Amino acid sequence: MRVLVVEDERNLADAIARGLRKRGMAVDVAYDGDSGHEMAFVTRYDVVVLDRDLPGVHGDQICAELVASGTLTRVLMLTASGTVADRVEGLQLGADDYLPKPFAFDELVARVLALGRRATPATPPVLSVADLVLDPARRVATRAGAPIDLTNKEFGVLCELVKARGAVVSSEELLERVWDANTDPFTTIVRVTVMTLRRKLGDPPLIETVVGAGYRTAEAAA
Repeated sequence: MRVLVVEDERNLADAIARGLRKRGMAVDVAYDGDSGHEMAFVTRYDVVVLDRDLPGVHGDQICAELVASGTLTRVLMLTASGTVADRVEGLQLGADDYLPKPFAFDELVARVLALGRRATPATPPVLSVADLVLDPARRVATRAGAPIDLTNKEFGVLCELVKARGAVVSSEELLERVWDANTDPFTTIVRVTVMTLRRKLGDPPLIETVVGAGYRTAEAAA
């Protein structure tokens, strides 16, 4: 899952980013409305965690423009403006959820995960293909009932391939969906991660390479 945190309190923004990354999410951070606005429209994020009262472009404007663009990106407003009237106003602007400060981090994670499931059409809470089952909320993967020990990036790549339901997913798409903006676009990390995944998943193979295009789940390709 790709998340953008737009928050001008740097310590808070960095703490949120660190926490979400530990849960396996790819997270970018913007510390003002101008950079947040630009990043939100350059990259397709699953969820934008958005402060309202930002320097530069106001959070309300970012939210309204995202909604008007028709993007599937979901907006979680995270702000000190926590009265009922403030929450109603934020939701009327088009925010998908609203969490006032101070907040419990576990609740923030749960809300981001819930919104992420809505960022792509009809994505179930538990994913499966053949005898592989993935539970993104608990970050648990099993094959034929046996647990598989995966890193966060391996889990993220596998989720994207299973969610695609047999469609080909390019290396560029995987890099954008699973890694953050600091990753070298010319890296071989996607290929290496897929190779490791194949070894951990065992036989029969579940990931098929489509030469010149990318990867897909092998069962759906059969």
